[in-house]
Amino acid sequence: MNKTWWKEAVVYQVYWRSFNDTDGDGYGDLQGVIEKLDYLKELGVDVIWLNPCYESPDLDNGYDISNYYSIMNKAGDMETWEMLLEEVHARGMKLIMDLVVNHTSNQHPWFIESSSSRDHPKRDYYIWKDPVNGQPPNNWRSYFEPSAWTYDERTGQYYMHSFAVEQPDLNWENKEVRQEIYKMMRFWLDKGIDGFRLDVINLLAKQEGFPNTDDPEGLHYLGNNPGIHDYLQEMNREVLRDYDIMTVGEIPFVTPEDGLLYVGEGRQELHTLFHFEVADDMPSWDMVRYKEIQSRWYEGLKNQGTNSQFLNNHDHTRQVTRYGNDGRYREESAKLLATMIHTLPGIPYVYQGEEIGMTGVRFDSIEDYQDIAMRNKYEEEVEKGRDPEVVFEELLPLSRDNSRTPMHWSDDDQAGFTTGTPWIKVNPNYKEINVKQALSDENSVYYYYKELIQLRKEHPVMVYGDYQDISGDDPYVYAYTRSLEGEKWLVVLNHCDDSYRFEIPSESRTLLLSNYRDDHGDVLRPHEAKIYKLRD
Repeated sequence: MNKTWWKEAVVYQVYWRSFNDTDGDGYGDLQGVIEKLDYLKELGVDVIWLNPCYESPDLDNGYDISNYYSIMNKAGDMETWEMLLEEVHARGMKLIMDLVVNHTSNQHPWFIESSSSRDHPKRDYYIWKDPVNGQPPNNWRSYFEPSAWTYDERTGQYYMHSFAVEQPDLNWENKEVRQEIYKMMRFWLDKGIDGFRLDVINLLAKQEGFPNTDDPEGLHYLGNNPGIHDYLQEMNREVLRDYDIMTVGEIPFVTPEDGLLYVGEGRQELHTLFHFEVADDMPSWDMVRYKEIQSRWYEGLKNQGTNSQFLNNHDHTRQVTRYGNDGRYREESAKLLATMIHTLPGIPYVYQGEEIGMTGVRFDSIEDYQDIAMRNKYEEEVEKGRDPEVVFEELLPLSRDNSRTPMHWSDDDQAGFTTGTPWIKVNPNYKEINVKQALSDENSVYYYYKELIQLRKEHPVMVYGDYQDISGDDPYVYAYTRSLEGEKWLVVLNHCDDSYRFEIPSESRTLLLSNYRDDHGDVLRPHEAKIYKLRD
């Protein structure tokens, strides 16, 4: 496998609206990101992934774009964005932009024109279908709505939206649409960005004929359809291959075999991907299942493609709450999960606040939640006559707002995030969990992340080493080796609340990093993580 800068990178996701607010309006902003670049550089970050900051009505937190060529007022302006890019590069880091090309906002000029009449030249920029017996064209549902179709009274047709009603899907069969998208991508790349995170990129191609599905709730029919690889190979030919960049595709509903079609090094499509066999399909921690997923993906991509490692982001509950122990063993658990993500094969992603062990939140009322997916699902279920309290409790664990609360910079009012009223409430535990506290404690989660990242920079075995699981179906311990050119490392993780004996291979070993201060050998303490260098 070829060695490249992006395979060796550690990526930090900046959900800017919750990161740092400099003007007191309650929303984080690009100036706020600039202010914290030294913090990110000190942590060891190589690449910053910036969530969408394009002009938008902001119904879905920027994933409903109304103008690809300008910056949302809440975030700042183009001058500030250009300053951000310059300051990122000045510190030797890179910036990748989050790009949404499956759909736009219904306020985008393209859709306004498309919906104005059936014979408008841009009508075919979106997907319009006649009613079938007075009903939607098929039984597909969307991520956020009971139906993927909304009726337009003015023109007498339905338009398709894989997400909210206000997020109509673009028609990628239209060559003119594709050329407009490629032109826009070149605009940003020519400004000097270092790549794209491509939102739900496998949804671009739709099933031919738009047939009904046997499982409307499954949503699998929305992605990985014939034609998707033609579009991505064309995108690569027309745009991506001309730049030294990183591309990562958000690709739900894929197996390793499917994934390789997107990121295989001879395929000329994308560099790496997010799959969701863990974050979407494993609601709570299941060690045996997780190890099986890791092994399948490693074997499926081995020497041919690159995976991404993550357990949380802006769409998924914070990892220490969902997959760890955010109570008694919060710090140990946060460090263990970090050890795992940074030592498994693939590119590690750090979601803002993860590096200080921020936890998920539980608000008291549906009114406290801003997540459009959660609010729409709540309304849908309550309209069926279900008990609102029961529905609320069901939706809490996986609400996207669990991870969207403001960054905890200090124990000051509003966690030092804003001088105003934050767009979403701050997690009440910010007094105990914040950057100021973490920086003052040499044993904090923050400094552990810093050590992990530094190890990765200094030792190629963490990036390019072969992987072997030696713990099998043990339900609590995950132990595996990474090996490269005669160097062999062993990672041992006890992912439970009790001490546990696991026979560590008897080879001579040197402890490189642990989340406890001493080494008890084969006796693993609760949520203990250890990295050894083995010697023959």
